Amino acid sequence: MNWITQPWPWYVAGPLIGLMVPALLLLGNKPFGISSSLRHICAACVPAKLPFFSYDWKRESWSLFYVAGVVIGGFIAAQYMHGADAVNLNPKTTALLQQEGVKDFSTLIPVDIFNFGALATLRGLIFVVLGGFMVGFGTRYADGCTSGHSIFGISTLQWPSMVATCCFMIGGFVMTWFILPYLLKL
Repeated sequence: MNWITQPWPWYVAGPLIGLMVPALLLLGNKPFGISSSLRHICAACVPAKLPFFSYDWKRESWSLFYVAGVVIGGFIAAQYMHGADAVNLNPKTTALLQQEGVKDFSTLIPVDIFNFGALATLRGLIFVVLGGFMVGFGTRYADGCTSGHSIFGISTLQWPSMVATCCFMIGGFVMTWFILPYLLKL
């Protein structure tokens, strides 16, 4: 049982994630992605007759079970299957984050930034509210999320997914190297 509580190497985890694409295609001609599930939830729960939510969401209800499994699996892994060791980060990354004031690396996310007390700060509001809005807007604007485009779209040779993935990567590099250092100083 010890092998399941340790991080898996990329050459095991990556192919397992990648095999989801042919499995979904072969088992039911279903696309892989998470972001459309929020639309299905809203279509099921929003009583207004908004055109964007007026479709047969029950046909896509399988994806809601998939998302529930992701959430439940993430909870189980975080609560019961984490190792005793701190998160193993590259020493250069740790040094850069420590220069910016991040000191606690004992959990999966930096507690110095992501905690309930931080929500009352300007930095916390920017990370959670503005960051959440930007992720939601970008997902809708790109017509899909990173998992849908980068895993499913590229593997099925869709040009828009290649463009979206390149833009995701460029945005991540810009955020990491040019914007995040200023946000960490707030």
